[in-house]
Amino acid sequence: MYLRSPLFAAVAALSIPTTALAQECGGDFAAWRAGVEAEAASQGVGAAGLSALGRTSFDQRVIDSDRAQGVFTQTFREFASRMINDYRLTHGRRNLEKYADTFARAEREFGVPGPVIASFWALETDFGAVQGDFSTLNALASLAHDCRRPEIFRPELIALLKLIDEGAVTAEVTGAWAGEIGQLQMLPSDYLEKGVDGDGDGRVDLKGSAPDAILTAAHAIGALGWRPGEPWLDEVRVPGDLPWGEAGLTNKLPRGQWAGFGITRRDGSPLPADALPARLILPMGHKGPAFLAYDNFDIYLEWNQSLVYTLTAAHLAARFDGAPAFDPRSPEPGLAPEVIKQLQQKLADRGYNVGGIDGILGFNTREAVRQEQLRLGLPADGWPTATLFSNL
Repeated sequence: MYLRSPLFAAVAALSIPTTALAQECGGDFAAWRAGVEAEAASQGVGAAGLSALGRTSFDQRVIDSDRAQGVFTQTFREFASRMINDYRLTHGRRNLEKYADTFARAEREFGVPGPVIASFWALETDFGAVQGDFSTLNALASLAHDCRRPEIFRPELIALLKLIDEGAVTAEVTGAWAGEIGQLQMLPSDYLEKGVDGDGDGRVDLKGSAPDAILTAAHAIGALGWRPGEPWLDEVRVPGDLPWGEAGLTNKLPRGQWAGFGITRRDGSPLPADALPARLILPMGHKGPAFLAYDNFDIYLEWNQSLVYTLTAAHLAARFDGAPAFDPRSPEPGLAPEVIKQLQQKLADRGYNVGGIDGILGFNTREAVRQEQLRLGLPADGWPTATLFSNL
């Protein structure tokens, strides 16, 4: 499953003038490739990397995959129920035991707990079993040539050429359609800059070595700001009379304040009355599963911008850490993707930035829904229902 939004690279790309990069996309592929070759050479890429670049070709399948990420239209309950299965739970626990020393080192050196790494390992490649068969060179070249996100993928292509130069990977390396490599699906820039030789053989092999993959992922996650010793997600119960103006994916409040509003742990026990910042996440509305997400959950959003994916990964990590399966409860029926498109158009007509009329219930659409729910006196949980749609 290759859904990751490559935000590890995007963070670095923010310092690059995106307008200039956007102009260096599209058009004749060979002419575009010559421009990449000149840029790569200026960054120190040598003969091996440049030779590999000269053999790249455009792969339309990659672009089709980028445009067809239909998984983002699934609800949290649908996606999580499918992705958190017996195989992953069983093998995750076994691998946490098998590589206990490596996971302990990961937490000791980078502050990232084993269950967090294991959850990504499970969802990304089934613990290395399914790493993808796309040519990484052609995938990154195709995405960098495409004008949708060249500011992300052009630097990744050059990072891959440097890896080839160093002999870390061959020009024939394969992986996901979006250019990620190895058991934890790391982008070339992370392979290059965060790679860790976990098994002590003198090289970093993210495809064949589980210790290398685990420790490199820990290094990358830690570098994003993981806060050692702090939680990432708690399942909770939410009262019907919550002051809904305080909710919303962008609002963080002290955990003690959420407790003061009547939110409890899933089993009804009180939350700690402390100042730990948390946001309330209701992926399927106030009648569905409910979670408090802490600062460490923001790191999941760096890994993948899909709320459905990140919640699933965070909950799977919690399962590995001993938590029970989430309570699906009884959420109100949501809207089909085609109806969500109509909803997005209505919201856009009202002046909201919904991030595109695409049928995907993303952060912008959820927040626009929440604002309209507040206006209409409905529980502002960001979950669009037929009642809301009919009132717009």
